[in-house]
Amino acid sequence: MEWLYPFSVLVGSVVVLMGLGLPVAFAFFTTNIIGLMLFFGGTRGIVQMVSNFSEAVGTYTLAPLPMFLVMGSLYFRSGLGERVINALDLAVGNLRARLSYVTLASGAVFAALSGSSLANAGMLSSLMAPEMLKRDYKPRMAYGPILGAGCLAVIIPPSTLAVLLGSLAQIDVGALLIAGILPGLILAMMFGGLIWFQAHRDPQAAPQYAIAPVASGEKWKAILSNIMPMSFLVFSVVGTIILGIATPTESAALGCAGVIILLVIYRKLTWGVIWRSLDDAMKVTGMTFLIISASMTFSQIFAFSGASNGFIQSLIALDLGYYGIIALMVVTILILGMFMDQVSMMLITLPIFMPIAAQYGFDTVWLGLILLLAFEVGLVTPPFGLLLYVVMGAGSRQGVTLSTVAMAALPYVGVTILMIALIVIFPQLALLLPSLL
Repeated sequence: MEWLYPFSVLVGSVVVLMGLGLPVAFAFFTTNIIGLMLFFGGTRGIVQMVSNFSEAVGTYTLAPLPMFLVMGSLYFRSGLGERVINALDLAVGNLRARLSYVTLASGAVFAALSGSSLANAGMLSSLMAPEMLKRDYKPRMAYGPILGAGCLAVIIPPSTLAVLLGSLAQIDVGALLIAGILPGLILAMMFGGLIWFQAHRDPQAAPQYAIAPVASGEKWKAILSNIMPMSFLVFSVVGTIILGIATPTESAALGCAGVIILLVIYRKLTWGVIWRSLDDAMKVTGMTFLIISASMTFSQIFAFSGASNGFIQSLIALDLGYYGIIALMVVTILILGMFMDQVSMMLITLPIFMPIAAQYGFDTVWLGLILLLAFEVGLVTPPFGLLLYVVMGAGSRQGVTLSTVAMAALPYVGVTILMIALIVIFPQLALLLPSLL
């Protein structure tokens, strides 16, 4: 049990430092210094950590990350997102819970364009939540679809979290992005079924109201002018990867170019939009690359100290079996998700999970998608689910509480866990499309 000492020191230090409020990257850097002094040759290890910086962030697989962020930010900053919502609102018609369906559909479209859960939830919260509450929608029908739609960006490409996971875990980023398409669409339909069930079980939760009739011609005009052009962007990013025309990095560049073309066509391209979009992407990219630099050294220390191998051998000795190991991984992430953000969870768990996956012969793309869905749940679980606070911030004028949005998210958490179980039982849900690459 000699591995328990380095394991406790490394994992315990990270958890304590983040619990004290230290930023994620600095918590890992501090832990790295402690680990290097204890297990990695002292000051010589510090030199190794510094030399890791350029190697960690200079990988080709990370190149799509800033470009996907620029693409999504250009799309939202320009106001094209509002045009899509208005077009979907016309297309849905006079259904019960129509605004909930519009929110979910908008979130699915935005997920295929931005790759950012926080951006999706923030936009939908500010545009849709006030209107739904004004129409006397109950909180679970107003906030639940926003939270569910926001989570779709975790697995529907171009997911920035999938790019990061693939880079950290040495998983084929293109295959991981493509693997999320089919489960993402199924999950969106399952969320739609949940809205239908909630609305019909309690009709007062989403009161039906009269809307002005709209001619079919006007509906089709709105769809063709505001929604169909987005398929051009989806093909630029996803279609080019599937057809083998472009790598994920090249498809990200094509996506940015596609957004710029649309902005020119719609006369929305301004220097202000470009500057704010680049600023958004630069802040997130800088933070992410700093964290990745810290994570590489953490993984090295974890392996060199014997903590990783000792923990793996102890788990194998328990003989939990194929499904038992998967269940243990998912439950671990679900618990951590209540207290940590997704990047922190990745940095702590991947050095442990990926060697275990190699021991058991798991398909890394399949496992990566399961982990992404588990990370997705962490976005909407209290007390630290990031999307909960995004929705609360947008709804502060209505006095929204954490418990209100958490209860609205609960059914969507259950549906996502069901989706994880389906992928475990039917791996082809995740592997069918990547097998076509």
